[in-house]
Amino acid sequence: MSRKSWGLAALLAPVLVATPLAWFAASTGGRRTTVERAQARPVALVLGAGLRADGRPTLLLARRLDIAADLYHRGTVDAVLVSGADDEPAAMRTYLLAAGVPDAKIVCDDAGVRTWDSCVRAREVYGVRSAIVVTQEFHLPRAVVLCAAAGIDAIGVGDASLGARRTATVYGWLREIPAAVKALGDTIFRRPPQHGGEPTSTLAEAVRVPRATGRSSTT
Repeated sequence: MSRKSWGLAALLAPVLVATPLAWFAASTGGRRTTVERAQARPVALVLGAGLRADGRPTLLLARRLDIAADLYHRGTVDAVLVSGADDEPAAMRTYLLAAGVPDAKIVCDDAGVRTWDSCVRAREVYGVRSAIVVTQEFHLPRAVVLCAAAGIDAIGVGDASLGARRTATVYGWLREIPAAVKALGDTIFRRPPQHGGEPTSTLAEAVRVPRATGRSSTT
């Protein structure tokens, strides 16, 4: 390859790598909203974001859970599916309980080792067909795209975390560039999740549990 060709490739490479992220952002613009404007869905799917050394949710994860609790208390969702790895979902449940979400309305998926797995398992294991996916704004376009690819009619509500965790948020946006490339591969090749599982009715049952006040719906 000539020097000119190498130079052209070097110029084009960043553009090509960033293209999936740009497409995700453009294609999901109408499906990303706010807590106040979100239309009712049966379930809020909260994606994991790590735990602190003391076992409590990180600040970014806590902010996601605050949004989910707000959606529940507004009557916008009837149940919350928390998805993460290892001890993460249990810590997420504990946080939601402290925020006033009833235990019967929380379902934990401890095999959500990455976003694609969380979305696929939500559909195939927990039977989710319609949901509000909750994460940070930098992660939201990818999460909405992957939910759709997994067969979920999803809208997204994102946390604007820049003022709370500037460094982590900037890193999150940068990380989304290669993550979007990998996610594009997930949508094309439909890779199976790392951990399978038989379908369960636990989430549908949680949705049907009567609220003290509010409505009922189905997944």
